[in-house]
Amino acid sequence: MSQEEIYQKWQKNPMLQPKIEKVTVHVSVGKSGEPLEKAMKILEELTEQKPCARKARKTIRDFGIRKGEPIACLVTLRKERAEEFLKRAFPAVGNRVSKSSFDHVGNFSFGIKEHIDIPRTKYVPELGIVGMDIIVTMERPGYRVKRRRCPKSRIGSNHLLTPDESMLFVRENFGVEIA
Repeated sequence: MSQEEIYQKWQKNPMLQPKIEKVTVHVSVGKSGEPLEKAMKILEELTEQKPCARKARKTIRDFGIRKGEPIACLVTLRKERAEEFLKRAFPAVGNRVSKSSFDHVGNFSFGIKEHIDIPRTKYVPELGIVGMDIIVTMERPGYRVKRRRCPKSRIGSNHLLTPDESMLFVRENFGVEIA
């Protein structure tokens, strides 16, 4: 489907236009204690939201990780906060996202090697530098019927988001180049 056809489809039916459902910012430290606390403080400064710690699922002796030990943290951003954060995060990767980063339903993710690459972020020597993964979940209006508690309903295949539509949305709204 060409870009022009997609635009026409969106104009005819606004319920088909994609939107950002959530942005998840994930930092995996691999250790509990002070490194995780520093990563949580950096994440809180970047997103202005309190991060949630994540525990290890299993023990990996080679890395010194025990099951149940907190080793990562994440923040989920929605609505305006999600869009504002994406506008700051895309320049850190040169406003480029790989085509292979998109999955079959239009969600995509990318990584930032150093958090100080994000504009308007200052380096604090006491906290150090962390990398992060940014996962963007895309959807169309009406997806709530699939997630609601009662009565759940199925979403038709013609209402599912395609990777091409998601790429077009990101290109138009954020000026990101899809490589």
